[in-house]
Amino acid sequence: MQNSFEVEHRLGYRILRWILAVALVSGVIVSTIQVILDAQRVSLGLDNDAEQTIAMVKDAATQAVFSIDAELAQQVVDGLFAKEAVHMARIVHPDGDPLGNRNRPLQETAFRPVTDPIFEAERLYREPLFREGSPESVYGYLDVHYDTAPAARTWLDRAAVTFASGIATALILGMVLFYVFHLLLTRPLLRIVSSVKQVDPAHPDDRLVSTPSGHQSDELGLWVNATNNLLVAIGDSQKRHREAEDRVSRLSRYDQLTGLPSRDTFMELLVRDIEDASKRNAQLSLIVCGIDDFKSVNEQCGFRSGDLILQTIADRLTSKLDNARFTIARLGSDQFVIVQKGLRDGFQAADTAERILACISAPMLVEEQHISMTATMGVALFPSDTNQADRLLQSAEQTMTLAKQNGHNHFQFYVASIDQEIRDRKQLEKDLSQALANHQLHLVYQPQINLESKRVIGAEALLRWEHPMRGMVPPDTFIPVAEANGSIVEIGQWVLDQACWQAARWASDGSPLRIAVNLSAVQLRQETIVDDILDTLRRHRIPAGRLELEVTETSFMTNLSDAVAKLHRLNKAGISIAVDDFGTGYSSLTYLKQMPVQHLKIDKQFIQDLLVNEEDTRIANTIIDLGKSLNLTVVAEGVETAEQEYYLSQRGCKLAQGYFFSKPLPPREFETFVKGFHEQIVENNA
Repeated sequence: MQNSFEVEHRLGYRILRWILAVALVSGVIVSTIQVILDAQRVSLGLDNDAEQTIAMVKDAATQAVFSIDAELAQQVVDGLFAKEAVHMARIVHPDGDPLGNRNRPLQETAFRPVTDPIFEAERLYREPLFREGSPESVYGYLDVHYDTAPAARTWLDRAAVTFASGIATALILGMVLFYVFHLLLTRPLLRIVSSVKQVDPAHPDDRLVSTPSGHQSDELGLWVNATNNLLVAIGDSQKRHREAEDRVSRLSRYDQLTGLPSRDTFMELLVRDIEDASKRNAQLSLIVCGIDDFKSVNEQCGFRSGDLILQTIADRLTSKLDNARFTIARLGSDQFVIVQKGLRDGFQAADTAERILACISAPMLVEEQHISMTATMGVALFPSDTNQADRLLQSAEQTMTLAKQNGHNHFQFYVASIDQEIRDRKQLEKDLSQALANHQLHLVYQPQINLESKRVIGAEALLRWEHPMRGMVPPDTFIPVAEANGSIVEIGQWVLDQACWQAARWASDGSPLRIAVNLSAVQLRQETIVDDILDTLRRHRIPAGRLELEVTETSFMTNLSDAVAKLHRLNKAGISIAVDDFGTGYSSLTYLKQMPVQHLKIDKQFIQDLLVNEEDTRIANTIIDLGKSLNLTVVAEGVETAEQEYYLSQRGCKLAQGYFFSKPLPPREFETFVKGFHEQIVENNA
């Protein structure tokens, strides 16, 4: 919108108002000061005049009162009334009897209400009468009362003139300054504005601004020259801008790294694809593809390798999926989107999703390293899920996010209940953020049994959440939520503190048991995690050897070197390290050799079908043999039958835990179990 060039508030008038206001205020202040000073002079003049008048008649008045000459006293009094200001005069004896006396009324004037508060209505003067050389012998007094009206009238006339001249001077000065300001600034500015209005915005350098006469060398001339230089530069820049505009427009529509359409461009293409599908009564699928653990690749291999991986994936997608039936774009970061047109049914979309997974998971050579990536995808269908472009993309993105929470390297279709699932998760996050403060979290302890001595040698501290509405919330439900929003750091520290407190209490009661605490990957990434753990041990006065930290294989894969360094510091302090759920993650001997590990925990999924499932039995045997070869203690989780306990004992598994021995118990029940378990062993041996 073009602004108007019409002047609504003239600068000269504004300056005039300010000048007049300042001048008037200054004039009033200066005039007031002058009037006040003049009033002080008048007041002082009245006192001086009275003193002089009294001094003139003092001798005669003294003679009159000394000789008790009433006629002479009256002559002295009458002589004082030659002064217009004298209101009353008298000569009195010391006892107050008048010897001579005269008065006249105060002058009645309209300005007395103004001047009386300043000068008083009358001023009283008394002079003691004594003979020279005998001041102690007072023969009488001379009283003179002055009327202030004559002096006040003169003062008031001067004050009016002072105020009038001050205001007149301010007005004259303001008008002169306004005229000078108009000649030197306002009028030249209007001429410059008139010249600027004639500049063509499309070609600003064709007609430049003219300099007002007489201002070639002052600030206005400098301003005009700077404006003309700017207009020339703008004209030159516009030419280059028009040349680059097409290139910028094209680059903004495509991702610079992969060459695929950007998100905004893709939305335009998606709207067009939906319109075409609606006209032909056809279906299409939208697949949002998120690369798994891409952040870890950037941290371990560097951002350049991450960029090369994204370029490779983009090249594979464009080569495997023809442009006629597919629209491919990059949404940002590690996310791609694929639209399949002319879809027959959902089964065809599933086939396409499988092809994309296989395409991405194939090993790729990046900077002389063979890297395998996986992806997780969310699939939404048009028109069955929604018929709006933005809603279709949102549905697929939400589905992909939900799918990532349930695992990697798979795809999931959008269902109508996804919004409710996401709302439930948000509510769960909110409730979890308040669970610790509301004392809803508590620990239970599952005993760990030495299969050789049949003794309880330790306990694993397990976190439980008793929700006031949901009841017991499974750890598999809320732990991933806590890890995702970072609250696991505070919760994990609380778990460690509570477990150490319990271990210290058991030790003081004569049961020095080892306590095992799970250490989340998020906790392990904290800079202060080592110091926090050691401080907790010192605070509860627990030997470091009585604490065991359980980490999963995936937790130290995010930043291997950093995790290894921290675990070495903890192990060097005397803390035992155990690899939890061994066999479910990467299970690489290379990683295992770098870790300061003392214990391997066989995941319960391999124990529950032990002796029933041949493959699970082989895996359990392999882990036990691996532990023996690396001189590591193997712990079996989820032991539920006597047959499993016997088999594991015979195969050389040292430690076990599970429902066969005891479920996780509150502290007091755990203490009762340990006592009863050991008593039973003693009885059996007897």
